[in-house]
Amino acid sequence: MRGRTGFTPVRLFALFFPRRLQWTGRCDKVSVFEKKGCKCLKKPCFPIKAAAVYARALAKWLAVAAVTGVAGGLVGSAFYASVASATELRQAHPWLLWLLPLAGAAIALLYRLTKLDGLGTDTVIDAIHEGRGIRLLLVPVIFVSTAATHLCGGSAGREGAALQIGGGLGQNIARLFRLDDKDRRLATLCGMSALFSALFGTPLTATIFALEVISVGEVYYAGLVPCLGSALAAYGVTSLFNLAPTRFAVTAPALTADMLWRVALLGVACALMSVLLCVTMHGSEKLFKKLIPHSVLRAVLGGCAVIALTYLTGTADYNGAGTDVIAAAIEQGSARPWDFALKLVFTAVTLGCGFRGGEMVPTFFIGSTLGCVLGPLLGIPAGFAAALGLAALFCGAVNCPVASVILAVELFGSGGVVYFAVAAAIAYMLSGYSGLYRSQKIIYSKLKAEYIDIHAK
Repeated sequence: MRGRTGFTPVRLFALFFPRRLQWTGRCDKVSVFEKKGCKCLKKPCFPIKAAAVYARALAKWLAVAAVTGVAGGLVGSAFYASVASATELRQAHPWLLWLLPLAGAAIALLYRLTKLDGLGTDTVIDAIHEGRGIRLLLVPVIFVSTAATHLCGGSAGREGAALQIGGGLGQNIARLFRLDDKDRRLATLCGMSALFSALFGTPLTATIFALEVISVGEVYYAGLVPCLGSALAAYGVTSLFNLAPTRFAVTAPALTADMLWRVALLGVACALMSVLLCVTMHGSEKLFKKLIPHSVLRAVLGGCAVIALTYLTGTADYNGAGTDVIAAAIEQGSARPWDFALKLVFTAVTLGCGFRGGEMVPTFFIGSTLGCVLGPLLGIPAGFAAALGLAALFCGAVNCPVASVILAVELFGSGGVVYFAVAAAIAYMLSGYSGLYRSQKIIYSKLKAEYIDIHAK
């Protein structure tokens, strides 16, 4: 029946759907459905079926996100517990440090036997860029290797394993759902978000970081729903196991112009430190491989070097992740002037010689202690400066400004969000094109609106 306007109900409904997005029933794939030149668009369209296409896409990604999130939450919880137990055991039995060379040899042999030598976080990023597969065997291998590194006192984080385990899980879950190559890339991002969220308890950061870290300046917004869904599902699973998310008590100073330029100066310092961090991490790996080509011998000697450094410094604060030092810097405003430099050395030796883990938590360590030391010199409260340093150095090292600000909000609260944004923005701009992940692509210039598409250095 026609109304006074002369429109049928179908025509009225069609107003909400552009012609190129209307579906005739002959196109059953989203890619075809959205294509301008689809032949079926020349025939009468039934926009009610367009809603069905969107509904099916939403249902598909919610299902993938749920499965990936639950799997990631379970694996992430187990991984978190294993690393925490390994750290507690090492702290209770300091003599385990002497087993570090043996652990290094075992890790090197494990990677040789499984033919995974040379594979890491960059492998996952390449898989997303190029549509390559990730071997499921990487998941248990990086799990065991990272736990062994922490058990025996190597200086490393845990997010490297999280991104690799998550990427591997996501890709293999994509095969279960029989997703095509493009959708498999999004499923890989889902896995990364799930594991990151499970380990750090920051689902929003996990979502944006996974989307932002792959190609700086270009975001796959199609992955927003699946990544957020998987991150929230993983966060929910970890809550069932009573794994408390990482949070710090921080009081932000009042927003003033005077404090803004002080924070900006700290952002400059963090930018310079991020460049030094990336150059040192990449340079040490190349140097050790050149000097000691044999992977097993390199790991053994690296373990011996970490033992020597531990006894030379007279403290075990630089072994493992160093979360106690991070907490002291942020919540108590306490850090030694040399903490950030020694942590950089310990981490460069550990990861450069073939031990497994991640660079992100050591980056948190370096950033927080650097901020804690420089903050009072700039007139910034030490604890708050430590929080600023953590977020800014993270931003400069991974080139993810939005994720860095969200991370700061999830870790420290929203009170100083403007200060965190200023520090992160300056650190991002002035850190150049260096980055912890060499497979990361920087699509647009940091200095002007120009397409460059280069790899991080």
